[in-house]
Amino acid sequence: MPEPTASALPLDHGDVAAEYRAVRTSVGVIDRSDRGVIEVTGRDRVAFLHALLSNDVKALGPGQGCAAALLDIHGKVQVMLLVWALDDRLLLVTPPGMAADTYEMLDKYLFAEKVVLEDVSGAWALTLLAGPDAPALAKRLAGATPPETPWSSVAGTVDGVDVRLVRGGGETGEPEVWIVAPAEAAARVRDVVLGAGARPVGEAAVDTLRIEAGTPRYGRDVDASVLLPEIPFEPLLSQTKGCYPGQEVVVRIRDRGHVNRHLRGLILDSGPAPAPGAEVRAGDSAIGHVTSATESPALGRPVALAFVRRQHAEAGARVEVRDGARVIGATVSELPFARR
Repeated sequence: MPEPTASALPLDHGDVAAEYRAVRTSVGVIDRSDRGVIEVTGRDRVAFLHALLSNDVKALGPGQGCAAALLDIHGKVQVMLLVWALDDRLLLVTPPGMAADTYEMLDKYLFAEKVVLEDVSGAWALTLLAGPDAPALAKRLAGATPPETPWSSVAGTVDGVDVRLVRGGGETGEPEVWIVAPAEAAARVRDVVLGAGARPVGEAAVDTLRIEAGTPRYGRDVDASVLLPEIPFEPLLSQTKGCYPGQEVVVRIRDRGHVNRHLRGLILDSGPAPAPGAEVRAGDSAIGHVTSATESPALGRPVALAFVRRQHAEAGARVEVRDGARVIGATVSELPFARR
């Protein structure tokens, strides 16, 4: 598994534990300016993306959205996306460093369709409010009630700036609201959010939160070698939509077969947390590897996301993690680790 794209965002803001607690107990603000944004316009935009992505784009009305994946013909995940439908366009939010690659992958499928793709990553400021108080704070600041349905959005105004409030999908395991604003207003919106009491949260705390929530990250836990059914895929997939690249493989696995490995949680007997790539073993056999790991405040133990062979993937199975010279006992867990 390759290393994730290096993020320009701060690792922390001076107190990782306090940042973590803010999201678990009140509200934290997370800079998402490292995400890419691709704008899709033209009369065929919906049909074009519906034919390519794993989720049901045709079902989205203005103000609705979904998570989705673009697969290759073998069912392997080329990128994981957020799709936000507006009145006259679709916005695709990509993982860090993936906007250009995603643009190229989509552009290869364009033939005679009336579709225009544009990388508009620099035009938007993306800010994520996360925590039990996030929806109420977003409503107070923007004068609009965030939708309840994940990835649905509504227009609002923050300190005179036109924004969209997008309900998050639970990356952190807590209620989430994205504030989407013009890039030139980024500092203004952030100052208002911080002035209202939200605590800035860096990538270290976010990583712990999302691992506890069992949220795989593209570039860390998932890459182009991973089959969609090997990961928790339900939010990314419509089981009833028409054809898309890789659908035949996904359906065949669902109906007549199985995958040989699964992304699972591991609760480790002792710390520190193992490094990504650490080998997972059962007896004398290597059965997988760790993709992400952290010290979990919720469990008081190290936890990890790891690919594990199907025969050892049941919750409660005992395995070992070999991290350099250390051998650590671990128990396979269902995901998420931490539940509200």
